Amino acid sequence: MVLNNVMIPGNDAVLGISISEGKIKQLAPALADDREQLTLVDAIAFPGLINSHDHLDFNLFPQFGNQTYESYTEWGKHIHREYAGEIASVLKIPIALRERWGVYKNLLCGVTTVINHGEKAVINDPLITIFDNCQSIHSVQFEKNWKKRLNNPLKINSPAVIHTGEGTNNAAHAEIDELIKWNLLKRKLIGIHGVAMDPVQAKHFKALVWCPESNYFLLNKTAAIDQLKTKTTILFGTDSTLTGHWDLWHHIRLARKTQMLTDAELYNSLTSLPAKTWKLNTGSIADGFDADIVVAKANRKAGLQAFYEVTPDDILLVMHKGEILLFDESLYHQLTGIISQNYSKVFTGNRFKYVQGDIHGLISEIKRYKPDAGFPIPYPAQPAA
Repeated sequence: MVLNNVMIPGNDAVLGISISEGKIKQLAPALADDREQLTLVDAIAFPGLINSHDHLDFNLFPQFGNQTYESYTEWGKHIHREYAGEIASVLKIPIALRERWGVYKNLLCGVTTVINHGEKAVINDPLITIFDNCQSIHSVQFEKNWKKRLNNPLKINSPAVIHTGEGTNNAAHAEIDELIKWNLLKRKLIGIHGVAMDPVQAKHFKALVWCPESNYFLLNKTAAIDQLKTKTTILFGTDSTLTGHWDLWHHIRLARKTQMLTDAELYNSLTSLPAKTWKLNTGSIADGFDADIVVAKANRKAGLQAFYEVTPDDILLVMHKGEILLFDESLYHQLTGIISQNYSKVFTGNRFKYVQGDIHGLISEIKRYKPDAGFPIPYPAQPAA
């Protein structure tokens, strides 16, 4: 397949992207090819986004919390006391259904790789990449055997991914020192949140996953990323809908407003840097990389400015390893005869999209367990105008 007439952030030229056997084969100003052609108008193409922190099975929760907390421990105790019934009503939904919805939440936003924090995902055909080649440890406070797990010699070659410093009090800062102190095997640490982290502590981490919307919702503060970025690699994550909006682009624009990362740094925290950190063959649109590609309306903008104005409505196509998982209704006639999978038609706000798989059947199944479960797409499906 060839994606013709797209702009790539960082390259003002209009290019064609040739894709074969799940890989990007060639980029050129004009590609003549005897394979399927998809011609775009006023469009940008960028690597499938990498969400470096989510809990896929927690994305059927609404945001829980009605005050500013000092730490995740205070928040955790509060929600289990105040929202016990609502928590139980979500947890009775089978985990495979909850995880599958978590995948769709990400896919609708152009995410093609998720680093899922927690137990290994139970779904076998997740559409996008669910990365699990690491060791998930919840936190110093909430995981009883964290020291033993951290110092397991059988895991020494895997990065240890852990919530740390998620608070504004002294205990949150001290927790990071305790984690560093007990990393006896000098494992590669990838911290999550790090709101209480300072640059001296940051040097001990291979990377820090920044989840600004979650931080502001719980703590009314986020990590000093402008300082920490000089000492460690900054990746981007959303966390789940327990503490953030379902729409990744909402998170991205909030992060941009802080101006703690440049536009290029923020873009890289969603693409090339996590690909390098997690050792993925994606994160760039270049020859030989996996064809994880998002195409979106440019809305007569160019480069990163076009990227930062994207919404789920603007997404025209999401491709994962060369397979089209989502496309806009405007591309339907070009794709007739090219696509062979089953797709569901969904309404994302102002546009109809076709999404691979039976998303309506999934929602129906979830509602058997929780009739009042909420979704960002209309259900039953909104009829075409």
